[in-house]
Amino acid sequence: MMNAKPVWAAMLLVSSLALQSCGGGADEAAQTEVEGVPGLSVNNGRMVLAPVAGNPAAVYFDLSYEGDRGLTIRRADVAGAKSAMLHDYGEYDFKVQMMEALPIGIKKGDKLSFEPGKRHVMAFVVSPDLKPGGSTEVTLTVSGGDKHSFPVEIRAAGDER
Repeated sequence: MMNAKPVWAAMLLVSSLALQSCGGGADEAAQTEVEGVPGLSVNNGRMVLAPVAGNPAAVYFDLSYEGDRGLTIRRADVAGAKSAMLHDYGEYDFKVQMMEALPIGIKKGDKLSFEPGKRHVMAFVVSPDLKPGGSTEVTLTVSGGDKHSFPVEIRAAGDER
């Protein structure tokens, strides 16, 4: 009896070659996709370094969303930081405290401010290469895995937040 594995492997190879020859496919689609999250815009981005070296920096920005489907912001990353976390303030044990934010839902028409004393991004173990007057990039990841990156200017601890 003939071994079926080489036959199946050959059939798989032929069918994958046939799919690749059908008008460009995934490669062309990847080149025409919109970068970022459609309908999401961010401005006024700034990262304020901590007054004490080694402490976390805070990232603030204004976000607006005009996309057609509701999304959830579930993660933030900051270039030049070992890690980052979405933060908010909430009450715990009868005290208002800073804590990790729950996923942040957004829908068409929403305008959110990430600002001092409210919702913001904390950047941990910030590279010493990130200095006031420079810039870095923040990336937000939303439900479904889409990412939206934007620049933020770097400010010293005493600068305007």
